[in-house]
Amino acid sequence: MILANAATLGICAAAIAGVIGRPFRWPEAIWAVLGAIVLLLVGLLPWSEALVAVGKGTDVYLFLIGMMLLSETARQQGLFDWVAATAARHAKGSASRLFVLVYLTGIVTTTFLSNDATAVVLTPAVYATARRARVDPLPLLFACALIANAASFVLPISNPANLVLYGGTMPPLGQWFASFALPSAASILVTFLALRWVERERIGGTCHSDVERTALSRGGSIALGGIVLTATVLLVASAMDVELGLPTCIAGVACSLAVCLLTRSSPLGIVRDVAWSVLPLVAGLFVLVAALDHAGVTRQIVAALKDLATDPAHGALVSGTVLAFASNLINNLPAGLIASTAVAQAHPPRLIVDALLIGVDLGPNLSITGSLATILWLQAIRREGEDVTFWRFLKVGAATMIPALAAALGARLLLG
Repeated sequence: MILANAATLGICAAAIAGVIGRPFRWPEAIWAVLGAIVLLLVGLLPWSEALVAVGKGTDVYLFLIGMMLLSETARQQGLFDWVAATAARHAKGSASRLFVLVYLTGIVTTTFLSNDATAVVLTPAVYATARRARVDPLPLLFACALIANAASFVLPISNPANLVLYGGTMPPLGQWFASFALPSAASILVTFLALRWVERERIGGTCHSDVERTALSRGGSIALGGIVLTATVLLVASAMDVELGLPTCIAGVACSLAVCLLTRSSPLGIVRDVAWSVLPLVAGLFVLVAALDHAGVTRQIVAALKDLATDPAHGALVSGTVLAFASNLINNLPAGLIASTAVAQAHPPRLIVDALLIGVDLGPNLSITGSLATILWLQAIRREGEDVTFWRFLKVGAATMIPALAAALGARLLLG
């Protein structure tokens, strides 16, 4: 049994390392799925448990499908380019004002479309705008990466990790606001102030405000309307305590089809450009987490949570902080999945669960390896000819994530 558990830990660690490091430049999904297959072939995880684990991700898959379709439709119709160019024009020659406007755009995008949309879709548009405005793009790109996580618990829909952690017990919208309105505001504000201080020399001076902005196309207007409608539907669903996956999927499909019909374009282009590999990646991670649970890792975490529950305030501070840093070691999605399984068994106080969510959402701002969204952000800027080393990101992340985490957890503790 000891050898089997050690083998399980080794295979899971290797698979997660592959997801983070992408050896041979293979897609992240290959490593997650490969690790899951190895576990099944050597008999370390029963097939029945693997199937159950994959099935647990149904709501997450539907959520991701809807968001990816919506985001890709908006991108192809030029909506994000239009928004970024609008921000550059409203900067009125001030690089500092442009930084603020990009940050605000990232808040709105993350809040209503999820952190993946900000990190992956908005980033190329912001890069293009920075080049046309003739300013250093890195502060604006860092703004995209950091706000994608800092604002990812404004709403339940702002980050797929929220669905993962709470699973089928997502708090109603009113309760969500009661728990996270103040911590979200603290996270967003402190991240902004810290990043602005770190990048103060790069965002000073002037910028060109005569950035070309083409009129928003008919398809772009429809996509914008679809985003607003989708946000409204999801807010209503969240308020009614309905799982968000199916409404998100329906909204994304409906918006994409509406744009294609009204612009007389084929939906194949949208379907072709969506990053579908994220679905087997998530499924593979669910199986890896099931294997860790089978090996007894979750039982140890459950015991720790029960001990921490004797003092909820102290337990919330410790658990949220530990999960925030652990997310950078194993990526926040598997970290969130493990925490979710432990929460379902330990039944800790709501204060501790809320602190865990803050940790798993905000913690990835420390390093490039922290979240899938940040890894995809790095890929996006590399396609544009930019690059950020692990240590460069860590320097910015340490200066921004740590104070923001302290502020967010502190704000949640104040609420009781």
